[in-house]
Amino acid sequence: MPRLNDVVEDTAAQRIGRVMGFVGTYVQLRPLGGGREWDAAPHALRPVTVDEALSASVAVANARSRGECP
Repeated sequence: MPRLNDVVEDTAAQRIGRVMGFVGTYVQLRPLGGGREWDAAPHALRPVTVDEALSASVAVANARSRGECP
């Protein structure tokens, strides 16, 4: 089971996010660049490597610099 602030991949949604909380049987995740949280089933989560987390953060920063996200 992930802990608060862990960075994980939701394999069902194919998205990487930070653990923000737990509601019932679901884990609430938020995209690394901020935004709307989503619920994920714990069995669909896998921890990401430091390289994967850094790559996802850089992708968000690049998109933001291009004006593709707020």
